[in-house]
Amino acid sequence: MDVTATVWTLLPPIIAIALALITKEVYSSLMIGILSGALLYTGFHPLKAVETTFTIMGSKLGDNINICIFLVLLGILVSLITKSGASRAYGEWAVKTIRSRRGASFATSFLGMFIFVDDYFNCLTVGTVMRPVTDKYSISRAKLAYIIDATAAPVCIIAPISSWAAAVVSAGIEHAGRLLAVPQDHPVEPVRAAHAGVPHLADGC
Repeated sequence: MDVTATVWTLLPPIIAIALALITKEVYSSLMIGILSGALLYTGFHPLKAVETTFTIMGSKLGDNINICIFLVLLGILVSLITKSGASRAYGEWAVKTIRSRRGASFATSFLGMFIFVDDYFNCLTVGTVMRPVTDKYSISRAKLAYIIDATAAPVCIIAPISSWAAAVVSAGIEHAGRLLAVPQDHPVEPVRAAHAGVPHLADGC
């Protein structure tokens, strides 16, 4: 059964979206949607579908497995912060200290700029910690998301010590060498390379 370029190709995403809305479980819904697509691809052979799923996932991950492991570790760290009560304690302190909507917005911005090691960690941590405070002062989730986004990657990418700086240096070391007018046979210092790229970054997102 060849389902290529047919209406059946819409079935897996529909299943995944419907299950996510019903169960509120994104990961399991995505996995079921992927498996349903594999079933269509293999002509409804369960074993071949499972094998195809993991084969494609393995080939697509490839060199990105380190990023996946990093994101999992970040999720574990944020979960530990939440379970330990640290974020709740900070939220309670912030609720007692902050007296206005403007103060809640400034506190969110400051915390977003203070956590500059990684933009993913920034978003997860600031969102978890400041959500109760912004909810108390009726600041919309959309505005909270905007503040977090505006102080996550843009700050991380100009910080001298961050995951963004390492990525920029590794990807653009040659271009940074041209900006610094360094001869090709001379190595470029990583910190100088990161600083050389800052003026050319309109936005880190």
